[in-house]
Amino acid sequence: MPYQAPLEDYKFLFEHVIDYAHVTSTDRFSEASMDVVSSVLSEAGKLCEDILAPLQRNGDTDPAVLENGVVRTSPGFAEGYKAIAEGGWVSMSADPEYGGMGLPMAVTTAVNEMMSAACLSLQLNPLMTQGQIEALEHHASEEIKALYLPKLISGEWCGTMNLTEPQAGSDVGALRSKAEDNGDGTYAITGQKIYISWGDNDFSENVCHLVLARLPDGVAGTKGISLFLVPKKLPDENGNPGVANSLNVVSLEHKMGLHGSPTAVMQYDGATGWLIGEPHDGMRAMFTMMNNARLGVGGQGIGAAEGAYQHALYYAQERKQGKSPLADGTGTILDHADVRRMLSTMRAEVFAARAIALMNAVAIDMSTATNERDWRARAAFLTPITKAFGTEVGMDVANMGIQVHGGMGFVEETGAAQYFRDVRVTAIYEGTNGIQAMDLVARKLMDGGEAARALISEMEQFVAGRSDDLAQPLKEALALLADKTEWLVQQKDMNDRFAGAAAYLKAYARILGAYCHYRAYVCDHGQGARAKLATFYINTLLPEHIALLAQATQGAKDLYALTVEDLVA
Repeated sequence: MPYQAPLEDYKFLFEHVIDYAHVTSTDRFSEASMDVVSSVLSEAGKLCEDILAPLQRNGDTDPAVLENGVVRTSPGFAEGYKAIAEGGWVSMSADPEYGGMGLPMAVTTAVNEMMSAACLSLQLNPLMTQGQIEALEHHASEEIKALYLPKLISGEWCGTMNLTEPQAGSDVGALRSKAEDNGDGTYAITGQKIYISWGDNDFSENVCHLVLARLPDGVAGTKGISLFLVPKKLPDENGNPGVANSLNVVSLEHKMGLHGSPTAVMQYDGATGWLIGEPHDGMRAMFTMMNNARLGVGGQGIGAAEGAYQHALYYAQERKQGKSPLADGTGTILDHADVRRMLSTMRAEVFAARAIALMNAVAIDMSTATNERDWRARAAFLTPITKAFGTEVGMDVANMGIQVHGGMGFVEETGAAQYFRDVRVTAIYEGTNGIQAMDLVARKLMDGGEAARALISEMEQFVAGRSDDLAQPLKEALALLADKTEWLVQQKDMNDRFAGAAAYLKAYARILGAYCHYRAYVCDHGQGARAKLATFYINTLLPEHIALLAQATQGAKDLYALTVEDLVA
């Protein structure tokens, strides 16, 4: 079925839900008006519908392979990437000084989500490059910026990030890769990295790797790690790709999904690299890249959910099965209550997750434009919520999409299963969703809950004084969320927080999603399609928060009462 970019949803959210007007009120983004945004999204939508979506199945059925040391990408991916690069879609938020568009992150987030819905395997490539661009803008020397940023921004060169090693997954501080000073401003990088998304390709002139490694005087753990830029081909005196560097792709992983995206094992054997940022400060530099990458991965989950929803809706509109319970029904499975329940849930979840991601992007834009502490805190607080909730929605909606198809969902020819297989990894990479939840209840509450309370207060102010049918359950949910947030803040034992972290994150997201739906309800005057969707979400899905917040405040006692022996009995 053809993919259709949900342009009206984006326009509605920008104009009525996510307070995008804050962004255009700043000097930095004053020219990024809604007319500009609408034009950009429209053009991006055409790219996704006409060029990227037709490549979705190719990536799954004809995956990337490693042949004689060369990565061969899926049919059509080279042409698809060329269209992305030439359209400037790699560099939407990049610095105009080096050729970027300088658009708000909110716009980039929407475009990235559309590309994810159209072809997630290929979209992962520019997402990696965008992260590298940001890291270099903030931490690289002027010489590195001048050489690398124009090439990355134009899409002539691609970027990756190399964190994980066989013995160092989420525990990055356990890495063994080493860096030795060559005495000429460069370093020799040696080690092996695994799970490197788009570690190589056959369509860009160069692939530039950001690699975490330890200098000889680097202390153990994350505080002794440095960051290096290590290109596949060393630039010559004119800045063009020259001789091959001492690195290679050892193998490509055989994966559950994302077959079109080559996930590489990378070997560095004294490869030439350049230090990015200060010695032993690599994690700070890498997190500049990772925080917005987490927003991007949340968007990948939402994009996959959108694609799965459209796929399932199209099938349900065509499939006839059983007697319709409706006298004036369609005669298709859309008439059946359970199918209607699944499709309504899918649609409502996508809207909520999309709104949260765009709110997060607006906070990032406001932080960038104003450098105000409150906006920085909000952006930081929303990042783990966006990443975890967006990807959980992606998995849940893709799973429901298979169910809507029934037996045909389990048959690969329909393409329904691909959405689930492709999106599943998004809950794992860029920091597992469990780590996102732990980050939310630990680091993000280190301010005593100030950022969490500020957002709750803002939601309470919006709903205060309203007396429609949806206002009261939202008011009650916000009061309970505020109470349970205080409980978490008071817990000194981090394990008591961690035990309920995943439930707290989902509860916060569920209530924040209800707030976004409620704003749509108010804007729709309680009558149109968006109001009906909001009513379904608040009446049917919001009540989950009660159970989730009960879980969030149980502490760790019951978890550890179950001994290892009990678990294996």
